[in-house]
Amino acid sequence: MNIQAQKLELIEWLARVNDASIIKAILELREKKEADWWDSLSEEQKEDIEAGLEDLEAGRKRPFDQVLNDLRR
Repeated sequence: MNIQAQKLELIEWLARVNDASIIKAILELREKKEADWWDSLSEEQKEDIEAGLEDLEAGRKRPFDQVLNDLRR
């Protein structure tokens, strides 16, 4: 079954659901999936990303293949 058919099947099923707990669970799942990934990062991860962005803005960068070669050593 392709994804379009699955989505239609879910829509039809959801239209018939009368259980508030199921609706609530689906809404919670949607909220979780739509949450900003940034909020799920640790402070250390956020600081590392911000430091990397600052390096890029300051012109401190290296080609990706060079980084890979350094990591392989």
